Amino acid sequence: MKTDTKVLKLVKKPESGSEAEAASAEAKAATSDFKGAAPSTQAAAPAPKKDSREGSKSVVVTKLVPQTNAQPAKAASQPTRLAPAVVNSGEHHGLSREQLISIYRTMYLSRKIDDKEIQLKGQNKIFFQISGAGHEAVLVAAGMVLKPAYDWFYPYYRDRALCLQIGMTPLEQLLSAVGAEKDPNSHGRQMPSHWGHKKLNIVSQSSPTGTQLLQAVGCAEAGYRIKLIKELKNRIQNFHADEVVYVSLGEGTTSEGECWEALNTACNLKLPVLFLLEDNGYAISVPVEVQTPGGDASRLLENFPNLHIERCDGTDVLESYAAVRRAVQHCRQGQGPALVHAKVIRPYSHSLSDDERLYRPDEERAADSERDPIKRFGAFLIDDGIIDQDDLQKIKDAADREVNEAADQALASPQPPIETATLYVYSPDVDPCGKQFDTEDNAQLSGNPGTMVDLINRCLHTEMARDPRIVAFGEDVADCSRDAYLETVKGKGGVFKVTANLQRKFGGARVFNSPLAEANIVGRAIGMATRGLKPVVEIQFFDYIWPAMHQIRNELALIRWRSGNDWKAPMVVRVPIGGYLKGGAVYHSQSGVSTFTQIPGLRVVYPSNALDANGLLRTAIRCDDPVLFLEHKHLYRQAYNKSQYPPDDYMIPLGKAKTVREGTDLSIITYGALVQRSVVAAKQAEQQGISVEIIDLRSLAPYDWKAIERSVKKTGKVIVAHEDSLSFGYGAEIAARIAGDLFEFLDAPVRRVAALDTFVAYAPRLEDVILPQATDVGKVIQELYSY
Repeated sequence: MKTDTKVLKLVKKPESGSEAEAASAEAKAATSDFKGAAPSTQAAAPAPKKDSREGSKSVVVTKLVPQTNAQPAKAASQPTRLAPAVVNSGEHHGLSREQLISIYRTMYLSRKIDDKEIQLKGQNKIFFQISGAGHEAVLVAAGMVLKPAYDWFYPYYRDRALCLQIGMTPLEQLLSAVGAEKDPNSHGRQMPSHWGHKKLNIVSQSSPTGTQLLQAVGCAEAGYRIKLIKELKNRIQNFHADEVVYVSLGEGTTSEGECWEALNTACNLKLPVLFLLEDNGYAISVPVEVQTPGGDASRLLENFPNLHIERCDGTDVLESYAAVRRAVQHCRQGQGPALVHAKVIRPYSHSLSDDERLYRPDEERAADSERDPIKRFGAFLIDDGIIDQDDLQKIKDAADREVNEAADQALASPQPPIETATLYVYSPDVDPCGKQFDTEDNAQLSGNPGTMVDLINRCLHTEMARDPRIVAFGEDVADCSRDAYLETVKGKGGVFKVTANLQRKFGGARVFNSPLAEANIVGRAIGMATRGLKPVVEIQFFDYIWPAMHQIRNELALIRWRSGNDWKAPMVVRVPIGGYLKGGAVYHSQSGVSTFTQIPGLRVVYPSNALDANGLLRTAIRCDDPVLFLEHKHLYRQAYNKSQYPPDDYMIPLGKAKTVREGTDLSIITYGALVQRSVVAAKQAEQQGISVEIIDLRSLAPYDWKAIERSVKKTGKVIVAHEDSLSFGYGAEIAARIAGDLFEFLDAPVRRVAALDTFVAYAPRLEDVILPQATDVGKVIQELYSY
């Protein structure tokens, strides 16, 4: 029976010599092994051919060249029959007739949901639409090979068909489109096509391009480390020895640095990550040859060790199925990551906010339409005698009805109640501000006094002994990455020695070095945290935290809220911060805490002395939220903030300030290095009869408003002192709230002492004038007292 589809000739590119013969033999062997295999399990297949240049690398290439007419726009109107796909008639890689028909149904269903959303957007019933059209074939193929609720999934926004194939329903996807409370992807908090499903192991996806890649690597790395840490074998749930982590991306995303960081670590550790590169040729309007040298990202990766590469026509289901199956087998066998580079099409614009006619000529768009995977596969099923036109139409009609009914249900589904807007910014289960985290009073101290470095190190040792889920990593964090040297070297243990001897005590599976890549550190840690590990990572200097900003701001702080508490990533990011170093200069003295304290979902802690650092870090590790733990470099080894060692359960709750000095005339609200400078200034003022009270906030998000309120009501005058720049610094929020909420108790304007609105210089004279000193605090004390 004739169909209304276009001809596509599939031409294998000629190869020469032994490489061509090997590729042909491998393809035949792989095809024969697929016969009779169920799609949800791994069939036996030959091991990937070893490349002569790299013993553990394999590249399998099938070149499929679509034949188009010289004038594709005219050819599009000529009804012709589709040529058979890459296998001979009757050979379907072990897939049964029912499975082949089911594949078509899922592909068609995916396209119809896209079309329904486009219709609803035109009717102003939904508010955003981005489609997976043209990607359906390779995505359904991937879903056939992978295992829902067993493997792990980090899809990107084109992956509608994959999500349908592994168990998400049309109703669930349309609930997301209308922003319904019952939407399992985000409960109405994210745009449509931002996939997430707790029961299926689809981890919440966000909008930033490529951030999911490092998290997927961290997810796989969690499994890798669970295997190595014997104490965890019976403690971590939903872990399988041969699990695979799927992550997808578009060809534009390969331009992101985090893409390469993810591939680096996946290959170094031989992690079971399946990278599906869905290459439709355009990143919005930017074509692939502008994005990528040579226009082919997988070519650039051919020398990555342990990386198995497959290339396929992603609009051909059977070819895609064979390619993905080989790639997944490589991962399940513990041979390392795999990349499937699938050439697909984008028959619709990037999203409904885009009009591809502005940058794509009609001829190119018509050529793409000839490769439409749904038309191709429908014609193949008919040509191969698997189904006739009438039965195929019945499948379409049934899918149309299902999508229309699901859309009606979704539109009738309630929106989230307005009172839920602030739910799940932080953990609803563990309150780090609560009494259970307050063991500070009457704690018995013992031993010789130690510095802040000593007491942080002790906390890390005791907490890692208590909880085998804790892993510590970062740049230079380990004692020595080459274990064979540990017997002959003293060991690094961090550039400030804060993590000294952790690797020696707990082993390289739990304490290890990272690449020099801050996003890599945080992104991997997020993936580990979603699997139940407790990462305590280090960013070597606050000045270099900025490459990780996407991961911190858009991923770490948001994953719980954007998923409606389905996913979380409790972890600690330790960061040396601050100036007063005499030589720290511009890039070792930064102190921009206000950039992080204004991020909902992120706890920010900033101790000023050794004892507080120990108790606050223990609370940070044991709480259920992500914590940015700031350690002032100047305070690491100061004699004035030393302390004896507290017991192993010593904790200070977040949001509990400390009154460092009682006073009656005015209050100083401060933290970090300004605490000691304020104490010096207060002692000098006392000699002139001025009584100054000093409040050390200790944690900045949350902060102790009650302590501030008590002090201001007591003295009537207040100074906010901090190391941040004056303009837009952290103290501006405190000063504004005091002025707004406590105005009637004030006897003078709120004053601030802060750094100049410039950068910290190398020359000591300049550094002294740029950063606030005790003399600066003293001057404002005099002025405010005299007001």
